[in-house]
Amino acid sequence: MLTFDSILLFSEDPKALNEFYSKVFETKPQWEQGGYYGYKVGEVYFMIGPHDKVKGKSQNPERILLNFRTTDVEKEFERIKAAGATVIAEPYHPGEEPKGTIATFADLDGNYFQIATPMDM
Repeated sequence: MLTFDSILLFSEDPKALNEFYSKVFETKPQWEQGGYYGYKVGEVYFMIGPHDKVKGKSQNPERILLNFRTTDVEKEFERIKAAGATVIAEPYHPGEEPKGTIATFADLDGNYFQIATPMDM
């Protein structure tokens, strides 16, 4: 059996992306080394680093969607929007989960991420 450990988000400018996610996560990275940054987010690591083949903004931001859980989407939505995230979708209640709330953003590189209330699986 596999256990999900981490995700590594490559960027042409990992330092700027790190500064952005420091605001989103409201903390500094737990480690930095050689232009890489790592955050412990829940049970997994969220890492940012350089890659010589990554240039500019994401051309397919819908390809992968990062999801972060919160109990207060509306409050976090305003805070993350003020931190410089681009709003893709304001808080809404998905049809299959009327009690749940989701909001979607793009980071500085155009990668999409969502904040959502915990949903019953």
